[in-house]
Amino acid sequence: MEFSPAPFYEDVAGGPAGGAAHWVTTADNTRVRVGHWLPQGDAIGTVFMFPGRTEYIEKYGNAAGEFVSRGYAFLAVDWRGQGLADRLLDDPRIGHVDQFTDYQQDVHATLDLAAKLALPKPWYVIGHSMGGAIGLRAVLERDCFAACAFTGPMWGIFFTPIMKPLSRLTAYWGPRIGLGEKTPPTTSLESYVVSQPFEGNVLTRDLSMYQMMKDQLAAHPELALAAPSTIWLREALDECAWLMEQTAPATPCLTYLGSHEQIVDRKAIRARMANWPNGTLVEIPDGEHEVMMEAPDVRGPVFDQLAAHFQDAPTCISSGPTLSA
Repeated sequence: MEFSPAPFYEDVAGGPAGGAAHWVTTADNTRVRVGHWLPQGDAIGTVFMFPGRTEYIEKYGNAAGEFVSRGYAFLAVDWRGQGLADRLLDDPRIGHVDQFTDYQQDVHATLDLAAKLALPKPWYVIGHSMGGAIGLRAVLERDCFAACAFTGPMWGIFFTPIMKPLSRLTAYWGPRIGLGEKTPPTTSLESYVVSQPFEGNVLTRDLSMYQMMKDQLAAHPELALAAPSTIWLREALDECAWLMEQTAPATPCLTYLGSHEQIVDRKAIRARMANWPNGTLVEIPDGEHEVMMEAPDVRGPVFDQLAAHFQDAPTCISSGPTLSA
């Protein structure tokens, strides 16, 4: 796999100095963007950040700073269909994927790049929201991560009782009648943080972090993404169902769930973690979806706990990456 320099918006990332990004091309010829930061001196390992739907590398500049300051290298990826990666529909505002397992090709390319860059081992992974679904499958199918962690993972999607049957009907019948690349009813073609004021948002209770997200998209609107396609919704529902059928892996796991979570299914997260023998669930009182972007008195201990979790993990699991496509 070849890679080349990619744009990196250091002006809005707010991360440590020295961040860089690269283009990589997946096996199905999709271009994705991967960014990384390195600590000064020898790193004690590398944290792979698997972002959620609509997200992009620069959004995790603050998290990069937290881990780099603790001695870790840090890597994040723009999944296909978002950030600066190839958009998959004529309307770039719509998030789309043909099959949810296509994201594993992005994982494969990301791991390949990390190996070529000789990013230090052990390797660890954090999956947020949609990245939690991608990350869980990666952990189930690969042996390259010594430990894993998840924040508000999408192991189920939250719907109100009224919206649940309508959403499932849309997801499974919409593509059959030619609406697969359209957005589901009640969704918007404007980015959530652009259209939603801080008051009443479901991401974070920290005004400064929410403003950071707004400022990033104002400065670089090409990073923005709005509603998903109906096909994406169908594929996401099927992936969540498949994940919940799988036996938990042996990989040590630490998962965070905000008590006010309104984007992913809290019951699915609790059920999965109740059956993860080497796993721990931490529920954040008054927390929203993005616990790593909550107020400093919340996110500080989260980063401390994540670092301790990684340091305590056995390293034998990460003896080498499994890079099967």
